[in-house]
This record gives sequence, structure tokens and C-alpha cells, in this order.
Amino acid sequence: MAREIMILQTLDHPNVIKLEGLATSRMQYSLYLVFDYMKCDLTRIIYHSGERLTEPQIKCYMRQLLLGLEHCHERGIMHRDIKPSNLLIDKRGVLKIADFGLANSLAIKPEGPFTNRVVTLWYRAPELLLGSTHYGYAIDLWSIGCLLAEMFLGRPIMPGRTEVEQLHMILKLCGSPSEDYWKKMKLVTSFRPPQHYKAKYEEHFRYFPSSARALLATLLDLDSERRGSASSALESEFFKSSPLVCDISALPIIIYKDEDERSQTKRLKRRKRLKNKGQIYRTSTSNPSLLGKNQTVEQSRRDSQSSKEEKSVAQNMKVLKTGNSGNSISSLFMNERSMSMSMNGSISPVFVSSMRKSPKTEGHPNALKNIKNYTLLQASIIDMINHNEGNELGHLRRSFSTLDFRLDPDKLSSLWIK
Repeated sequence: MAREIMILQTLDHPNVIKLEGLATSRMQYSLYLVFDYMKCDLTRIIYHSGERLTEPQIKCYMRQLLLGLEHCHERGIMHRDIKPSNLLIDKRGVLKIADFGLANSLAIKPEGPFTNRVVTLWYRAPELLLGSTHYGYAIDLWSIGCLLAEMFLGRPIMPGRTEVEQLHMILKLCGSPSEDYWKKMKLVTSFRPPQHYKAKYEEHFRYFPSSARALLATLLDLDSERRGSASSALESEFFKSSPLVCDISALPIIIYKDEDERSQTKRLKRRKRLKNKGQIYRTSTSNPSLLGKNQTVEQSRRDSQSSKEEKSVAQNMKVLKTGNSGNSISSLFMNERSMSMSMNGSISPVFVSSMRKSPKTEGHPNALKNIKNYTLLQASIIDMINHNEGNELGHLRRSFSTLDFRLDPDKLSSLWIK
């Protein structure tokens, strides 16, 4: 990951994902890379609803990809894993090259050997399949050629299941290499194709535009030195011929189904809520008698609630005078807790918690049995809750958490049975 971070810090281009920052986890001792949120990847665009991309849209995506790759190669960075799922698309349609986990910097290590266990199989260059450990930027251009054909066809052009099958698919498309090719490769293995193949670019790409066929023949050349560069691909006839590259605004927009349903449900709920508010307002303003009736009902409801609170207080005082049993104390504490929660002020979490407690311990008759002089403790709690009564600065109430420890520890210890 250290190499990936270093590479990302050297790249700054609109078509390359930008490293926004790093995040760490103290619990798991992990390091996370922070990037911009991207709507989808190119795989989703290619296979969306079975619709084929138009030629101007393909040119727009390819141009963005080649511009980003040109920026990487100019700074000595080989991506080594170009594929549709590593090409992310934002909500405006801008393509960004991402996932530099397999990337390598030629500025740090100008020459090989490099590992050949890179690039996803369907987009892997033939020199990597043959075991070469000395290669350059041409492996990224081979992957771009496979991707260009995939965007036209709507499916991968060489979906091999094994390395041997993938190599045979490449030879059937590009033809068997010459003897000079094998001498130039300097391979450790003595692999040779079992039969001679002829190049079939025209047969496989016969429905493609002529400019696209010419560019594919260059990018998918067995000889890595003849594939050119990202800059030369941008200057090819493919981007100059008609139809020209479309604007980013003409690119397809992908909306995930679940996201669309969530946003639609949220809009309907908000519309229904606003509609109900409007009906209540219109009804109340158009019918004054109904408005007065509603006010009367609301006043009676408040009166009944206040009477219930008075009865609860009277019952608590009765229990406080006559009983000291565990059940009475427990019920008194629970009633006092419910009464204090109905007050306007915020209550310290030491006495009233918003957490949901287990039903096994809620109001248990033996929960407070070991408390001695519970009356003193209860009075202290009530005093702490209502400590601002009779104070002119009652509206400037301090946090109750600052009063939780106002009792001396020696005084608190006298409340418990030793």
C-alpha cells in the first residue's frame, strides 16, 4: 500500500482518481485511502440494459482513458491492471483511472525484472502470458485495445478461462508470431504454438468503423514495440474521423434501481406530509368553530395529564411516609424517574438514561434492597434535578453532569450498607 500511496501522490489529472486523504482505525489498526465518490464503473456502462454504446460515446470514453493514461506514462507509472471495473465514472460522466494497487513506477525502478503476474487475464498482454519479466508501458496499451473492442461488441473479445486458453485466443486473433519475435523475447520457456495461425482482424472486427479497425490492429499487435503510445493513439484517425467525440453531457447516466426507488419513496413521503399540513391549515382557517373545538380538546388533554402527575406525586409521598419495603422503594424510584423525565430540563445520564434496559432488571424489587437511608439519597436526587428552582438565572442552567459529584465521597459511602 505504501507504493500505491506514493504513486497516487505523484498523479494529478482530471481523468485519474485523486487521493483526498488517509483515515486510520484505532480499533483495527487499519489504514484507509479516501477518494471522491464515484457513481459507477465502465462495466456498468457497457452492459447497461443490453444497449450498445454509440461511436461518439465510445470515442469520448476512450479519449478520457488515453488522456489519463498518457499522464501516468509521462510520470513513469505503469498501471498494470486496466479493465472496465477499474475505470470509474462520476455523476457528470467523467472517467477516472483507479485502483493503482498493481501499479509500478519506472522512475524508481527503470529496468526489470518485473513480475508477470499482473493484469486481469482477459486483458493481459501476450508477453506476460509467455512469462516475460522485462516489459514497459505497452502492456497498458494492449489492455486498452481489448477494452475498445469490448465497447463496440458489448462483450469481452477474449474471455479465456486459463492462461493457455487465453494465449491460444490471442494467436487466433493476431496470428502466429515470426521467428524473430521469439528471439527478441528471450523467454526461459521453449513454448511454440502447435500450429500456424493467420491474423483475423478483418474477420473479427468487420462491423467496426475502418478507423477503429486500424487503431485496434496497432494496439493489439503482438510486438510490444509497434503498439505505439497513448499520445500516438490520441493522434490516430479514429478521433479525427466522423462522427466526432461527443460532449460529456451526451454520455449515458446510470441510476441504480434501489437508489432510484429510495429517492422516489422519499419524495412521495415528503409530498404527502406537505399535503397533509396544507389540508390541516386550510381546514382550521376556513372553519373557526373547528379550530376552537381542537383547542378545547387539547386543553382537556393537558388538564388530564397534569392531574395524573399530581396523583402520582401524592402516591409517592404516601409511600415515602408509610413504607420502606423493597417493592415500595423500587416503585417510588421508578415513579420519580418517570416524573423527572417529563420535566423540561435535561437530566444527567447518571439518573435517567435514554438507553433501553433489559426487562430482567427493569424495576426489579431487589434492585435497591442494599441501600440504607434511601430517603436521603432520594432527596439528594430530587434536589439535584430541581437545583435551579427559585433561582433568577434558572434559564441559564448548567449541565447536570457537573453536579453528579457534588456530594462528598464520605457522605455517599454512608448511604450503603457495609
